[in-house]
Amino acid sequence: MSVVAGGVAGVDQDDPQKGRLPLQRVPNEGAPAADATSPGLEAPAVDRTHAAGSGRADNDPTDDPTDDPTGDQAGENDGTAPYRTFESALEAQEEAALEARYRLAAEEDPQAGSLLGALLLRRGDLDDAEPYLRRAAASGIRAGANNLGVLLHQRGHREEAAQWWRTAAVAGSAPAAHALGLHLRDHGDEPGSEYWLHQAAEQGHTGGAYALADLLEHRRDPDRAERWFRTAAEAGHREAAYRLGRLREAANDGDGAEPWYHQAAARGHARAALRLGIHLERRADREGAARWYRQSAQGGEPRAACALGFLLRDAGDEVGAADWWREAADAGDGNAANALGALHAAWGEGEMAEQWYRTALEAGDHNGAFNLGLLCAADGREAQAEQWYRRAAYAGHREASNALAVMLLQRGDTPGAEPWFSKAAEAGSVDAAFNLGILHAGRGEQHHAQEWYARAAGQGHAEAALQLAVAKERRGDTDAAAVRYRQAAGRGSAEAAFRLGVLLERGGSERDSEDVDRWYGVAAEAGHNRAQVRVGVRAAERGDTATAEHWYRRAAEGGSRSAAFNLGLLLAREGGEAEAMLWYTRAADAGHGRAALRLGLIAAGRGDLATARNWCEQAAQHGPGGVTERAERLLEALRADLSA
Repeated sequence: MSVVAGGVAGVDQDDPQKGRLPLQRVPNEGAPAADATSPGLEAPAVDRTHAAGSGRADNDPTDDPTDDPTGDQAGENDGTAPYRTFESALEAQEEAALEARYRLAAEEDPQAGSLLGALLLRRGDLDDAEPYLRRAAASGIRAGANNLGVLLHQRGHREEAAQWWRTAAVAGSAPAAHALGLHLRDHGDEPGSEYWLHQAAEQGHTGGAYALADLLEHRRDPDRAERWFRTAAEAGHREAAYRLGRLREAANDGDGAEPWYHQAAARGHARAALRLGIHLERRADREGAARWYRQSAQGGEPRAACALGFLLRDAGDEVGAADWWREAADAGDGNAANALGALHAAWGEGEMAEQWYRTALEAGDHNGAFNLGLLCAADGREAQAEQWYRRAAYAGHREASNALAVMLLQRGDTPGAEPWFSKAAEAGSVDAAFNLGILHAGRGEQHHAQEWYARAAGQGHAEAALQLAVAKERRGDTDAAAVRYRQAAGRGSAEAAFRLGVLLERGGSERDSEDVDRWYGVAAEAGHNRAQVRVGVRAAERGDTATAEHWYRRAAEGGSRSAAFNLGLLLAREGGEAEAMLWYTRAADAGHGRAALRLGLIAAGRGDLATARNWCEQAAQHGPGGVTERAERLLEALRADLSA
């Protein structure tokens, strides 16, 4: 039993993808969605087959408003650059003609003035647009009031903008209700904000539905938030689809989250592509995961580049992995910098490894300090290793705390080590919990030792489960011991598998015989010498000499003197006396009393009394008791013969 240092070159202790998204004031990734700094323009539906101002403008408040953010000048040309396409030239001509018609009618027709103001506002000509929009708003034209709010908002007159949005929203403008809701939210009036965003959402305004859901999620109302995220997502809002996926995932509905991530990712949402990649990787769809990680990384998400690097490394492409990790690290991803450091360390490039670990630390990833400690410790730079471990430990890195404690313990500073073991164990370090068990057991504090072993075993520590099993078996609680042995064996402890086999074999139940063979076999395959001997013995008892010879030979070659002796017996019975003598000799030289006695008897039978006496002396020395008695009787006879 030994203290476990724990720690190989590490990456982040926790999944960096976890955690609730903060309230997103500005949905910068999504389908058309006006935000607090970019409210939506509204244009009345117009019969364009008639000249503006002809009396055919439709002022019905049930019209379908547009939601174009201010400053969106798609198709606009300022006249200073040559037209690039026939379509853009035609569009510019149509817009110029439309503007001319609006200007002719605007003085008499407020509706035409509203349309002209919207056109100018989209183009960014605020000074020219304002008087037209003010006249339209004063005339009760809803779209004019909304667009005047947009213009005033851009000029920084936000309170006046809110007044016109309220006027338009009361008249039924969904974009105005949306803009007013965002304005109120940013000014701390969440009830008012919710009311107007709800009005916008109920009228089918996608941005309003998204903003309402965002507000509700921020207020810890996930059920209502999900409804409106779904409404916006079904209308094509990619950020809403992503957020809906996050809500489903937070509710442990991974299958329900995946389609929404897919919808958002297919529309170019980088974080959704990252989450989709994570889901596919968990399902072992590495090809699909790599495809989405790549898209996310190309969209500027460093965590996806980092994850893609790990996929490539696991597939054996370390050079490709390094490329993606480097890209992620350059973008500030400490996890990727740590991975690069570990890769260079594995390549024997210590200086490069140290540089990347320092880069990780500069990015705020304290795994960098821990890994620097590991690197220094491997190079024998103990003082520097301790400094780095301390730095990471003081930052709350649990494995660094454990490694620091191990270093102090090895130096003989048990009082200094124990608090760091405790800190690491309380933070969730399984190795530290096990090490605390060792400390308490060494002081004879078995109750405390068992508590820490139990905590470590509960988190999957095989050696801790083994220690618990041994203690329970010593107390005679064989049923509880068997449970713990199974736990440890199931987690890879060959010693536990062997001891479980012994425990079941001692029970003597015929129904346990198959289990005995299975657990001995598990331990034997893992290289446990005593288990290999037991497998050989049980095979020999069944008459399966080939299997018995195989396991005896494996154990003997691994250094087991009992296996060497048993192999000698088996070979002798099969007629291989010469090879049997070699294995008897190896066993006897290793201190096996019965092997030495047998060699003595064989030598005596051949008349080689001096050699026989030497082997009998070894047999008498090594025992056990019955062998010692026989060896001493044979020695007396040999002395008599030698003196005669």
